[in-house]
Amino acid sequence: MADHWPLVRAQLAGPVIGLYVFEPSVWTAPDADRCHFDFVVQSLKQLHSQWSARGGMLLIRTGEVVDVLQSLHDDLRAAGLAGIDRVWSHEETGNAITFARDVRVSRWCKAHGAGQTEIPQTGVVRRLRSRDGWARLWQQRMDQPAAAVPQRINSPLVAAGTLRTGPGREWPTAEQLGVRGFVKPEAKLGGESHAWDELESFLNVRGVNYQRDMSSPVEGWTGCSRLSPYLAWGNISIRLVYQRTRRHAAELTELSEHGGGVDRRWFSALRSFDARLRWHCHFMQKLESEPEIEFENFNHAYDGMREGSFASDESRRRFAAWKSGQTGYPMIDACMRALHQGGWINFRMRAMLASFASYHLWLHWREPSVYLATQFLDYEPGIHYSQFQMQSGTTGINTIRIYSPAKQVLDNDPEGRFIRKYVPELAEVPDEFLAEPHLMPGLTQHMAGCVIGEHYPAPIVDHRTAYNAAKLAVFAARAKPAAKAEASRVYNKHGSRKRPNER
Repeated sequence: MADHWPLVRAQLAGPVIGLYVFEPSVWTAPDADRCHFDFVVQSLKQLHSQWSARGGMLLIRTGEVVDVLQSLHDDLRAAGLAGIDRVWSHEETGNAITFARDVRVSRWCKAHGAGQTEIPQTGVVRRLRSRDGWARLWQQRMDQPAAAVPQRINSPLVAAGTLRTGPGREWPTAEQLGVRGFVKPEAKLGGESHAWDELESFLNVRGVNYQRDMSSPVEGWTGCSRLSPYLAWGNISIRLVYQRTRRHAAELTELSEHGGGVDRRWFSALRSFDARLRWHCHFMQKLESEPEIEFENFNHAYDGMREGSFASDESRRRFAAWKSGQTGYPMIDACMRALHQGGWINFRMRAMLASFASYHLWLHWREPSVYLATQFLDYEPGIHYSQFQMQSGTTGINTIRIYSPAKQVLDNDPEGRFIRKYVPELAEVPDEFLAEPHLMPGLTQHMAGCVIGEHYPAPIVDHRTAYNAAKLAVFAARAKPAAKAEASRVYNKHGSRKRPNER
């Protein structure tokens, strides 16, 4: 409830009702998953208790939003009230489905004489004309005062049964909504209190080695902030995270200047974390400014490069192996299986998964990106599609990075702590063969209880062959005049103004 300006301003205008709608069109969409649903339900139950404790009414409804608004409007009028006078909400940068929903809500408000107010909650700027000066606008947003938590919530005096009972007015289950996916046993729990716990433990204990830990699938579990799902699903605002981080950095600086014992790693860790809060909104701004990138290449000079890549049975087989964590590359498989269990891995491993699908398997980014959207508990459309295209080489302005899955093992998990946890077939494989278990001699395979092709698959593609083919194709496309012209357009519209362009 902290830093919720729509609630604060709505209270000033009169009695307020909180409303959350479980929309079938959203929860049955290809990018929705059971892990998202479970996190939202956990968050809502805590929020519901907070509203009730303050005397407020938070309604939970199931249905399409316009239908729910009409029903609520009619119920309020039947109870002798004026109906819905104004709809207050935060601005959202969602997917195409939620954008179309927002358009329908605006039309409903206009048709029924209800006002509508959307208030920014991030550094994303609607109708941004130019990226020049965006960093300044972001800073202004982050420096604005956060909204205080209301001590009391003034809801209209309506008999509880009038608004809280009847069809579509109970908490739905995932099965009732038709939500796909399975429970992730290692997933973080939703709720504002959990968000604050993560933030404080990161700033005071876990984050001291953040700059190094963020690259490791082993250390990243505790060394990263783990705030991403709480930001994605609105449990905490990025402004509060930013302001708390800045205060903590100032406290450490003051303590250090007065002779207090401060681990110097904290200063670089907090600077790095601060930068990533800016990047968070930077990538969301891309989708806000160009919604088509959810479906289309940033740089249209790459159109046709991978389209049709799913036409063959072999491509589908490789895609299925990638999704299930059966590629024969231990780090790829461990990362995918870790997602199946907990919905989170660190950024470098996410980039590696996207790179492998795009370059090694030569798959168009759209289907793999939708699958990973369902596996990321912190799925944020603006960040997700922008990043996936960047890792797939279709922006035309970013460095081409084709990750070696074997090198990532050697660099980030040489002892196999992460891999052996999520790929137990490799538990007894000697360290020297963990990056490429298919290179084990036959006797070693039998001694390790891991016969390649029986207990664990051989690599579905050859790294060197796939790497060379992908590199030739991408750089050939990149060298064309049309690609360079498109790259200039993409940079002018989306490029960061904080550092030289990576072209």
